[in-house]
Amino acid sequence: MKKKLKISKINRKGLKEQVWIWVAIVSMCIYIGWRIFFTIPEHAVYGWLGTVCGLFLVVSEAVSMLEGTEHFLRLGKKNEPDMPVVPYEWFPEIDVLIATHNEETELLYKTINGCKHMDYPDKRKIHIYICDDGNRPEVAALAKKMKVGYFGLADNREAKAGNLNHALAQTSSPWVVTFDADMIPTHNFLMETVPYTFLSRMKQLEDGSWAERTEEEMDESYKIGFIQTPQSFYNADLFQYNFFSEQRVPNEQDFFFREINVGRNNANAPIYAGSNTLISRAALEEVGGISTGTITEDFETGIRIQSKGYTCYAIDKTLAHGLAPTTVDSLIKQRIRWGRGCINSLRRTHIILNPHLKLNTKISYLTCKMYWWTFFRRFVFILSPIIFALFGIPVVICNLKELLFIWLPSYVLYNQGLKVTSGGIRNKRWSNTIDTVIFPYMIIPILLETLFISQKKFNVTRKTREVENKSDVILALPHIILLAGDLLALLMTLSAAFAASNYGSIIIIYWLAVNAMHLIMAVIFMLGRKNYRVNDRFLVQIPVEIEYEGQKFKGVTADASETGLAIVMDDSIYMPHGEDRMKIHLKTERYESSFTAHCVHVRKQKGKWKYGVEIREMDETDKAEYFQILYDRDHSLAKTMSASAGIFDDIFLNVKKRASLTQSSRRELPRIEINRELLTSQGEAVHVINCNYEYLLADGEGLPEIMELKIPGSSQVLKCRYSGLKQGLYQVENWRELLAEDAFSDLFAAGQAEG
Repeated sequence: MKKKLKISKINRKGLKEQVWIWVAIVSMCIYIGWRIFFTIPEHAVYGWLGTVCGLFLVVSEAVSMLEGTEHFLRLGKKNEPDMPVVPYEWFPEIDVLIATHNEETELLYKTINGCKHMDYPDKRKIHIYICDDGNRPEVAALAKKMKVGYFGLADNREAKAGNLNHALAQTSSPWVVTFDADMIPTHNFLMETVPYTFLSRMKQLEDGSWAERTEEEMDESYKIGFIQTPQSFYNADLFQYNFFSEQRVPNEQDFFFREINVGRNNANAPIYAGSNTLISRAALEEVGGISTGTITEDFETGIRIQSKGYTCYAIDKTLAHGLAPTTVDSLIKQRIRWGRGCINSLRRTHIILNPHLKLNTKISYLTCKMYWWTFFRRFVFILSPIIFALFGIPVVICNLKELLFIWLPSYVLYNQGLKVTSGGIRNKRWSNTIDTVIFPYMIIPILLETLFISQKKFNVTRKTREVENKSDVILALPHIILLAGDLLALLMTLSAAFAASNYGSIIIIYWLAVNAMHLIMAVIFMLGRKNYRVNDRFLVQIPVEIEYEGQKFKGVTADASETGLAIVMDDSIYMPHGEDRMKIHLKTERYESSFTAHCVHVRKQKGKWKYGVEIREMDETDKAEYFQILYDRDHSLAKTMSASAGIFDDIFLNVKKRASLTQSSRRELPRIEINRELLTSQGEAVHVINCNYEYLLADGEGLPEIMELKIPGSSQVLKCRYSGLKQGLYQVENWRELLAEDAFSDLFAAGQAEG
């Protein structure tokens, strides 16, 4: 009899974390037991309305505790398999399928370009295909230009599932990678995922090395279904962006993909997310391809694969980046589709009665279903103290001592449990803020889906970026109404508490105050934020070489985008603007790109000069390399919660940012302060204030229309002609010749030395 196959895994949580988790779970159990048996208002005393409201609240709390307990237990033993080291000749043929629906060709270009730059022992084994359900000529032309395969599907039959199944029917590689149109893989995507497919064939030795299993150690029943990597984003999601928190809080989906989904490994229940996934063709064929008839085809396909006995893993390696939704409307539609699709797919796969799924797996998926009722629970949590304070309807029967000794420890320990299981990515307050933003628009769709009224149409999430100042204040109306009620209730409770010295009201006051903070943040979120850029800007530091009229300068980028970059220089230099252009050269360890550009603005910051440069001309080879420089990297958005990301910090930051005026520099040339006397060719002293290479500003009356100013320490002179634009402003007529002679450097150095 063969032994059960043992897979080497990395355990992510230590003893200390385990202790906190179990203490939190025990405290939650004590609390919810007390709530159920001792605190629900009796209808004979408080009326049926009080009892019903109390039941709604305690059920919401109980479900939250159940979800929290499952969450803690999963993440408490979160693990992922060690990646085997396998011979390169073992690496199989791979079909890379890029699904597209009406996305712009420029967006597709970046994804295809990333796929073409993926490393592999034998790149002839990588077969890249664009799967276009619109059968668009321009997409077919792009595929031909980039030398990748193309599958066109004219009628959009079965939406994304039909599109991928159409491609699967025409390909044959044993492993398939699926990407959404906006997801750009890093160069190591395949090298960091494909080895996992050999987990059944390789074993890790005590010294950490890997060896092939003997025939007796093999287990033919152990089959890998898919390897899911995180869905990460190179642009700030709406929560980061609208809250001015790009460097303070992680992407909202990071918590799921980097923590929760990896934690689901121990139940063989990681979710197939449809993109950034390596998936077995054998598994797909066994379940009849990508699931159709559902709006969450990926989620359902994953369940069906696991039902066939395949082992699936989520790994915490970010190997692709895409676009997060850029409008509130698209965000809400996305979450409605996910929520309704999840409930529908769980029903279609008979998750509870499915005999092919283990109990552990079923529980994990049922938790998914419970999650989508989070938004109704959030409504209950916000409304309960309001109806108590304004209408005197009791929802909890208890005293202050019970709250301090039962509720408070549970509350504190739950937060601590979440802290130690979240990898620093999420806390309860931020989760509540996110849920408060979305909940008004999730309750009815989730209720309808639960009542078997399903959404039939597959809505693709809009992710195009536009320069706009779109405010969604109308969507904040439910939040504003609840905020008004909450603040009124808070004022009445505070007034009554001070009047009667009723310290028992402190919990209601705290509850109302916290809810008010979340509602204020939701309103702030809906106010939106002005977007000044069509293209996303990445904070990257890359060495730069600048060439202009035979001169070369070196600097480093502060940020870069598809259309331009900011270059930081220790000293000022002349950068051409307008129609004049310079040559820019970038070089990293993997990529190299050259292009022409011109300066569009300049400013002095912290003793250095920062130049805004616009790209003008770039050939196809350099474009491909430049896009990889931008996108083949670990992006600069926050990965963990900032220590300053408290609720008051959030509100203060947003008020401050919205009150401040955004000012952009329109200056195209650096203006260097001279502030010293220069002599004319006739020996007359002229006080020069500053110079920007092309123009010079002098101080004084009776200055001539034309003059030549001697540069100290140099044989060169500034040939100046009055501009007529401003008193004392002269055009330097020989500035081009002076650039070549380093005369300006001498002038500016002399000015700084004098100062």
